[in-house]
Amino acid sequence: MSAATRAFLALTGARLPVVQAPMANFAGTELAIAAISAGAIGSLPCAVLDAAAVVAQAATVRGAATGPLNLNFFCHRLGPAPDERRWHDALARFYADEGVPPPASAPALRRPFDAAMAEAVETVRPEIVSFHFGLPDEALLARVRASGARIFGNATSVAEARHLAGRGCDAIIAQGFEAGGHAGHFLAGHHPVGLLALVPQIVAAVHVPVIAAGGIADAHGAAAAIALGASAVQVGTAYLRTPEARPSDAHRGRLATATADDSVFTNLFTGGLARGLRNRLIDTLGPVNEAAPPFPYASAALAPLRAHAEAAGRDDFSPLWAGQGVALAREEPAATLTERLGAAALSSGSFA
Repeated sequence: MSAATRAFLALTGARLPVVQAPMANFAGTELAIAAISAGAIGSLPCAVLDAAAVVAQAATVRGAATGPLNLNFFCHRLGPAPDERRWHDALARFYADEGVPPPASAPALRRPFDAAMAEAVETVRPEIVSFHFGLPDEALLARVRASGARIFGNATSVAEARHLAGRGCDAIIAQGFEAGGHAGHFLAGHHPVGLLALVPQIVAAVHVPVIAAGGIADAHGAAAAIALGASAVQVGTAYLRTPEARPSDAHRGRLATATADDSVFTNLFTGGLARGLRNRLIDTLGPVNEAAPPFPYASAALAPLRAHAEAAGRDDFSPLWAGQGVALAREEPAATLTERLGAAALSSGSFA
């Protein structure tokens, strides 16, 4: 076991240097319980929950597993509502084909971390709170810190890692270009970098544990990340193939046959750059389309199309998040995956 990994385990109380990625809408209490029970850090994706649901789901996990729990939140900045006429025009052919009208009113938007969520953290008192798209303001961050939680921040560049460490993060998640789901970049001019280059540079730049995320779906990847200097690994796409995860049947079927070439960055589903599998929407409009409004506004106009197609068992308008390591993932229980990758990480020595 590397010294960095030993320090990470002491910091978090985990038995294995593995973090189950939050994966909003695709992971929940069952997956967190399985990951924690196997020795990893289990995560709840709180960006799609309200404060009451955060407290309730945390209680469910606490009642079934003993070990470190991570509550994950988004810290995006909501700008003024954009003019969506170009986006509706781009989707007009699909409304016509599917025989559904555009939404009459906008659904509730995905909200950034706020005072209500800080109160939920104070109630739950989780071992870890992690943030995507930067950090909340200092008053909210102080409340999280006062709860006793360790704070993890997500960086896609060295500059972002330095920023997070400077604001007192206890560990940095180094999110590589390969990672599925939303790229967490938050500093202007900084965009995702491949994990092989990103991890050692962040390790050299900060003095807190670094968690490698992106493309890690098998034992070789876990061991390699530790060899690069990471203290632990965060795994998402591989967990999607476990029975405890909850992708749709169509999504699960695609995960079983997808290759790295099928995984692309797209802004179509939320307006934010995120990595997922190609489908009809991506193939027709292109992975990135300027008509899509900024995160999180793009999802509203897609909602009726997605609901209609999913009711028929189709994934034409659904986000099929998956990283470039998708072909390395196996269909297996979450505990088996956790133990296999954890053992590989423990057996690897850092280059430092």
